[in-house]
Amino acid sequence: MNPMDLKRGIDIAVKTVVENIRTNAKPADDFKAIEQVGSISANSDTTVGKLIAQAMEKVGKEGVITVEEGSGFEDALDVVEGMQFDRGYISPYFANKQDTLTAELENPFILLVDKKISNIRELITVLEAVAKTGKPLLII
Repeated sequence: MNPMDLKRGIDIAVKTVVENIRTNAKPADDFKAIEQVGSISANSDTTVGKLIAQAMEKVGKEGVITVEEGSGFEDALDVVEGMQFDRGYISPYFANKQDTLTAELENPFILLVDKKISNIRELITVLEAVAKTGKPLLII
């Protein structure tokens, strides 16, 4: 068998399967449908399915849901308001609250930068001025 013919056949099959899935797909946009999908995804655990549906109802389609293993015996839903970034801290030492791994700054100076900082020397004047005040600096 010719490998190129095999690849062409696989490409045609993939295209056909994707079209078939798109044609037969049904949106899960109500609470009951999301609960059913969540339950199936959680190995038929309806309690987890209900929690997933509740979470989706609270955060919406663009929201972020994070599942974490808890220390107790009960399943629970905690909603945290805020924003999520695709990347975390460059170093865990940026977190000044080690129990929550967050950085909390009180009354900081805020420096908005519209380009990548590639050389610390570009900021030396600002850093020296901020250091003299003793206040924190947030660079965005």
